[in-house]
Amino acid sequence: MAKVSTKKCRQCKREGTKLFLKSDRCYGPKCPIEKKGAVPPGVHGHKRTRRPSDYGIQLREKQKIKRIYGITEKQMKRIFLESKKEAQKDKKRQIVTGDRLMSLLELRLDNALFRSGLVSSRSIARQLVSHRNILVDGKIVNIPSYKIKVNQVMSLSTTAMAVPVVKTSLEKKNKPAKWITKKGPSAKIISMPERQDLDADISEQLVIEFYSR
Repeated sequence: MAKVSTKKCRQCKREGTKLFLKSDRCYGPKCPIEKKGAVPPGVHGHKRTRRPSDYGIQLREKQKIKRIYGITEKQMKRIFLESKKEAQKDKKRQIVTGDRLMSLLELRLDNALFRSGLVSSRSIARQLVSHRNILVDGKIVNIPSYKIKVNQVMSLSTTAMAVPVVKTSLEKKNKPAKWITKKGPSAKIISMPERQDLDADISEQLVIEFYSR
């Protein structure tokens, strides 16, 4: 499993916005951005910086998306190339590369678990998957990047349901995304995620421009 080692709160401060990487902590007063604002980390964080170039803006958006979904540069590049290939292949449906990029990111197993409300963060979802505590259609899947498909069912193992943070998530009964239905410790993908259902503060077009240079 690919590992992103940078501290979660530091990642949010670097991108200047909440990335919601630490579940409940991000919504409470303990969040560093709530306390001190979105100041970049390091000794030079408070210094005024010059206006970023177009390349710098594109780079920051790419880094933000990578950090939100917890993926590496290699994974991000692969997903971009796959989305571009699919958009070029199926021109009849007029697939937009950026929309397909977001769909591929959303359909990762770790993200789908988070969107279903079964767990409170993508990092917890990745840990459960890698420890063989998640089943897809009744079979154990231990690859966080596994591409979940429409009509497939994700479910928590008995071991996973005994984990305190998972028990808390189940008790809260968080509402799943529109493209997922949830019942108890399981969730089903009922449709492809639509762009309007996803985060509005992400500009995937900047990522397309970055990789198309």
